[in-house]
Amino acid sequence: MAQQFVETTVKGDKVVMFMKPTCSYCITAKDVLSKYKFKPGHLECIDISKRSDMAKMQDYFLEITGARTVPRVFIGEDCVGGGSDLAELDQSGKLQGMLQTIGALQ
Repeated sequence: MAQQFVETTVKGDKVVMFMKPTCSYCITAKDVLSKYKFKPGHLECIDISKRSDMAKMQDYFLEITGARTVPRVFIGEDCVGGGSDLAELDQSGKLQGMLQTIGALQ
């Protein structure tokens, strides 16, 4: 069920961040994303901390991304990593291009 939820959620041309609200890396990632003006429905932040399948979801993240930590940020259907990875993409100027490529920005 966790695997199906993740696969279904990341489908399409949007940014999906799986997160926990108290995680400092998640807060960093959210701050980075807040600098961009997304089209409605093209940014989804999913709090996994209260889900009964949280551990299974994180195990699946490990399987498909190489890490089970959050945040796990997907642009389109590709995982770009976590909070530090997203901040690096932003600082290098690559993030904006990636967001434009999937048509997520206004």
